[in-house]
Amino acid sequence: MSAPIAVMAYTVLAQALDDLEGTFARVAELGYLGVETYGVVEHYGPARVRSALDSAGLRLTSAHTPFPAGTDARRILDVNAELGASTLVWSMEREEFDSADDIARGVQRVNDAAEAAAALGMRIGYHNHFAEFANRIDGRTAYDVLLDLLDPRVVLEIDAYWARMGGADVPRLLTERGSRARLIHIKDGPAVSYEDDVMVPIGEGSVDWTDALSAPSGLEWHIVELERLHVDTFEALRRSYDHLVGSGLSTGARAVEGSR
Repeated sequence: MSAPIAVMAYTVLAQALDDLEGTFARVAELGYLGVETYGVVEHYGPARVRSALDSAGLRLTSAHTPFPAGTDARRILDVNAELGASTLVWSMEREEFDSADDIARGVQRVNDAAEAAAALGMRIGYHNHFAEFANRIDGRTAYDVLLDLLDPRVVLEIDAYWARMGGADVPRLLTERGSRARLIHIKDGPAVSYEDDVMVPIGEGSVDWTDALSAPSGLEWHIVELERLHVDTFEALRRSYDHLVGSGLSTGARAVEGSR
């Protein structure tokens, strides 16, 4: 299902920490419509990041930030309210998927965050890695156990690459989760090692994005994240955009010659 295309700020974090406004302007020039923040708010503060997004004509898809739970909850919420974020996304730790009891303890932090965020009109998103799908508990994936316990207000950000590496059927996953799956991280590479994989521009790796993104779902944003690269970052983002928008899988601001 076609959705607007965005960049996860981790992809351009080194560049943004050197030149925030220039980096966001380059992202917009490539045709991307939005950014999911990571790392930049902590460095520059929410007001400057919001101003840089506005100046570049980019929308804020979501903020990748720790769950607002515990003693730091109010500070996290206040910072992201100033940023203008409506969705705050984070993950549980890999070791929290070793058993049902571990999941139950960890999920309380997420549910506390959902309650705190809702009071300010925000929502929490859960971002997966691979352990949620690779680990099985009584014949079920740890992800299924997690979803049974999650506050229903928590939406899902599907990291399709890591889910696939954990053994998930991504098109089926998106279809089954329906309107709860609101955001997707799109990355490509060999899908061999969680720690060592080097990413490639979307469409040049092992993932069939046509199948994944054509599946019925409730996705609001397609967020490109290229964590480790051996090619220039902006060149990789250009080629990724051309593949996704040129194939008609995503929508963007720049027309791609020969697109469907």
